[in-house]
Amino acid sequence: MATYSDLSTVVRLFMMGYPFGRYALNPTPCAKLAKPLRETRLALITSAGLHLPEQMPFDKSLKMGDPSFREIPRETDIAQLIEGHRSNSFDHGGIEADRNLALPLERFRELAAQGAIGSLNQRHFSFMGSIIGPRALINETAPEVARLLKADGVEAVFLTPV
Repeated sequence: MATYSDLSTVVRLFMMGYPFGRYALNPTPCAKLAKPLRETRLALITSAGLHLPEQMPFDKSLKMGDPSFREIPRETDIAQLIEGHRSNSFDHGGIEADRNLALPLERFRELAAQGAIGSLNQRHFSFMGSIIGPRALINETAPEVARLLKADGVEAVFLTPV
């Protein structure tokens, strides 16, 4: 596991000044599955800032972060996804080499085909990570995605925070 001493000076200074906040979550965002995973409909959510070439890139110029999201269809060829995460606090090389690290769509299609999960939702969601002003994310876009997932009948979400 990395420690602060493993980080570059720039990243250490950024972390020292980062406005970490505490946000009351009501209700608790985790729940037990009501049925076995092999019968459960899943969706994927990433904060890697992934988007399709025809979609608007995330706005890296927003000082507090871009709270918007992009829908990623289930049948997307993940190699065509563009990684647009604004943070320089991690090595982007892994995601560039294999998008499954940030959005394991191919792996979950395999799990669905094997019967390990019930089904994979027809759409998944990508957010931009490193949002230091999360009020709009908490109050607007995350609840909107939750409503969409509920309307799709999604019962569990696999999160890949970046």
